[in-house]
Amino acid sequence: DFLFFWGAVFLVTTTLVALLKKENKEPAPTKEETKGITDTYRLLFSIIKMPAVLTFCLLILTAKVGFSAADAVTGLKLVEEGVPKEHLALLAVPMVPLQIILPLIISKYTAGPQPLNTFYKAMPFRLLLGLEFAFLVWWTPTVKHERGFPVYYYIVVLLSYALHQVTLYSMYVAVMAFNARVSDPLIGGTYMTLLNTVSNLGGNWPSTVALWLVDPLTVKECAGAPGQTCGTTVAAEV
Repeated sequence: DFLFFWGAVFLVTTTLVALLKKENKEPAPTKEETKGITDTYRLLFSIIKMPAVLTFCLLILTAKVGFSAADAVTGLKLVEEGVPKEHLALLAVPMVPLQIILPLIISKYTAGPQPLNTFYKAMPFRLLLGLEFAFLVWWTPTVKHERGFPVYYYIVVLLSYALHQVTLYSMYVAVMAFNARVSDPLIGGTYMTLLNTVSNLGGNWPSTVALWLVDPLTVKECAGAPGQTCGTTVAAEV
């Protein structure tokens, strides 16, 4: 019902825009230096060759390694320990207003000459939250009872997720503000797209690696099968 309602709203508003919005007959002159795909890629390579951009790309590609496992695996481990998926999904609902408000608040601190200061300050707190998430996964089986989980457990999970969102958006908004600040206005679209793409890759590849390493790094024990190891998927099935 939720998806159907907003799908209908999306279709209606898009149709109204198509019918009622009139385009300018004379296209406004663009300030972009690039004229085509080839020129754009040449420009991108020339930007990447700059020492400052290379250094920034290296930092931003590796900055999120420290908390990638906590971000990618925590929810899956909670489900594995018996937390219902629908309950975790419901906990995401209170996060929506927070996700709307946080960028508005954080943008006040990233509007100055050094927007990455907010990124640096949020980093240790996000790393500590990774340890807190690990404790949360360890603690989950101890509070489970026959009827599920107590209310205070979900309150702890909700507060943990809320604090995580604060650190996450502090770093995200700070990087976006920095990218906007250092991008050359003449080629702003190309410059911003390159830096934002690198920033997204810096968040995605560590999460992928973390998910891939979950099975090899998980310690398993076999009950009722002496001498049998459960280190691999095949051995666990046997």
